[in-house]
Amino acid sequence: MPNPVTPSFCRLHPPALVCPLGDDLASIGANLFAGRRGLTTSDAFTPGRPLPLGQVTTRLPDDAGWPAEHRSRNNRLLAAALERLAPTIEAFRQRCPQARIGVVLGTSTSGIGESEAAIASHQDTGELPADFCYQRHEIGASARFIAERLALEGLAYTLSTACTSSAKALTSARRLLANGTCDAVIAGGADSLCGLTVNGFAALEAISDTPCAPFSANRRGLNLGEAAALFLVTAEPGGIQLSGYAETSDAHHISAPRPDGDGARQAMQGALAMAGVSPAEVDYLNLHGTATVLNDSMEARGVAALPGGAGIPCSSTKALTGHTLGACGALEAAFCWMALEADRLPPQVNDGATDPALPALALTPGGKARLRYALSNAFAFGGNNIALLLERTP
Repeated sequence: MPNPVTPSFCRLHPPALVCPLGDDLASIGANLFAGRRGLTTSDAFTPGRPLPLGQVTTRLPDDAGWPAEHRSRNNRLLAAALERLAPTIEAFRQRCPQARIGVVLGTSTSGIGESEAAIASHQDTGELPADFCYQRHEIGASARFIAERLALEGLAYTLSTACTSSAKALTSARRLLANGTCDAVIAGGADSLCGLTVNGFAALEAISDTPCAPFSANRRGLNLGEAAALFLVTAEPGGIQLSGYAETSDAHHISAPRPDGDGARQAMQGALAMAGVSPAEVDYLNLHGTATVLNDSMEARGVAALPGGAGIPCSSTKALTGHTLGACGALEAAFCWMALEADRLPPQVNDGATDPALPALALTPGGKARLRYALSNAFAFGGNNIALLLERTP
């Protein structure tokens, strides 16, 4: 074995993020802990209907010289994050030069935005653009792009389970380390704004025309966003560990969550049980908190049904970034990582009118706190639920 460390460890090295709050941990952290929204208003995807969107404004790498199958905004987001992760990867390769490094990513959009543009061109001219390449739109394009960029020859695959995609990438990484398949995994995800998702959620009447207000009585729906979030995950002790996780499936409805939140509760309870941690020991919970009527109701009930759950300081950071879909599981796990590292709580941002019809949660105004355990929820269409438990080790 190139890496002799006990495979029960699952260390999450410092994340690399490109999101509406910035592109380095210092600036992202400043915005996150201050509760500053990273939303801008645009009708680029919904002409005549301006919407708040969590758009990435960071200058992204130029893809003009890349192979055609890799040229997409999704991969440009990943490339920007990968640049920030490169020193961590290189340091690991120096320690373990023969290590088997896998790639597991989550996405729901991949390169669909570029395919939308190609189809629009075909409607206008009767021909697809000369550089059109269907492969950039395939779900597997994300992992293939990173594997080729780093000249990795091992396992590389992409998961697409809607809004749990990149949380599932992290649970997959832990399993790959534990069973000895990989010595390290580049895990996370990316999603980019495009017409398909913005108009799709609008058709579901799930979009808010104003900045979203998770758990408010006045919540009217979500804001969409885009991001890339990457971790190097290794079977090494120390630092911040992915100590527990659980995945459940409600099979209740294709898009609506199970109203009583029991699948969400089971996921949280399972993640805690894996680590041998009680709800009373959890110092922060990052809620999925989309600000839709049904999701927030379900999640509040699921948290309240967890023994001691109603007392866990919690917040939904989607008020700041928008819902980044396939990237949100890894992005919000990264926010938990940052909270543990900084001993600070991300505040709940809404209009101040917390819904009295929901079970009362300990929605936090933020601030300093001594943190050891942070739990992160991710829920998706089809009743797919994932909870991740991060632990800061001594």
